[in-house]
Amino acid sequence: MSSFIFRNILRCRAAIVMLALLAAKPAAGQHYEAPRLSDPKSWSIVIVPDPQGYTKFKRNQPLLDLMTNWIEDNRARLNIGLVLCTGDLVEQNYITELPKENGDQLSSSQWQCVSGAFGRLDGKLPYILCTGNHDYGTNATENRYSQFNSYFPPDRNPLNRRILVEMAPNASGVRTLENACYVFKPPFGPPMLVFSLEYAPRKAVVEWAKALAARPEYQKHTGVVLTHSYMRSGVRDNQRIVKEDYPPGFSDYTLGETLWQQLVKPAGNIRMVFCGHIIDVASHAGHVGFRTDLNAAGQKVHQMLFNAQNEGGNWKGNGGDGWLRILEFLPDGKTVKVKTFSPLFAMSPSTQHLAWRTEPFDQFEFSLY
Repeated sequence: MSSFIFRNILRCRAAIVMLALLAAKPAAGQHYEAPRLSDPKSWSIVIVPDPQGYTKFKRNQPLLDLMTNWIEDNRARLNIGLVLCTGDLVEQNYITELPKENGDQLSSSQWQCVSGAFGRLDGKLPYILCTGNHDYGTNATENRYSQFNSYFPPDRNPLNRRILVEMAPNASGVRTLENACYVFKPPFGPPMLVFSLEYAPRKAVVEWAKALAARPEYQKHTGVVLTHSYMRSGVRDNQRIVKEDYPPGFSDYTLGETLWQQLVKPAGNIRMVFCGHIIDVASHAGHVGFRTDLNAAGQKVHQMLFNAQNEGGNWKGNGGDGWLRILEFLPDGKTVKVKTFSPLFAMSPSTQHLAWRTEPFDQFEFSLY
């Protein structure tokens, strides 16, 4: 090989390396800012999306701990009042042999991981978790048995217990946090009546929630429903679910559109619904959705899908790139600012330019009233 050809090969390689470095660096003038409230008098809710991708791999489990550690560290800076999690806490609820492909952890390890991560918030913040399809049965929803109550009993976090109003019986007839109602009093504005409902709730659960929401003492509360499976992403027009992609092994269940018709729409005080579960496309847009409809009383109901489990390398990736949703409630009592942030990317100066997602479906605001 001539020296001329060799020098040109080296120049080409150097150019390729330089292009790769430029692609990895933030754009000129781009400056990272840590999360903060736009108004110091605001308060916030943080949403943790489906954790199953973190809990099923040993290598990913520290990332979930990183996320709840960040929430703990920023509870004063963001005036965090409440933490919500959209379910699928584990990938397999009760396997006793190591999986061959879908993870490398037994169910006991997965439950211990998610329990330990949220345990960091015990006595510091109230957190409300709902159960997903993977939190039942053996691999996924063969039946309604879940280990959830063993790891998240009602008296575990004193701040949860303080706001807990009532629990409905699970499929075994035991009252657990699988179906629970809370009254949370924010720094300003009306109290929030928050329902956490099991995956594809049974008819009896829907009736229980409907009767509770209708009580006279809660008519001026802001109703919130947290449930795992409810709506699709924006790439599927934010449709409420009418057919489950993962049919459960039981016949008594309520899907998104039916839950809207039977619980959310008739209740004049339910104003927000939060869910996870769906990945329509392996992209940011395929994990998130938002829609606003009027309920039977003519009031706005904001419905939000937030998931991230296929980010960071799909099913065998890192579990979701550490993405969190921050909802800032402004002092005007009606404006809510939504932002999507990753403490994982924010850790290093070399990746901080990736820590915010600013597309319109990831950063927006809505008015409660």
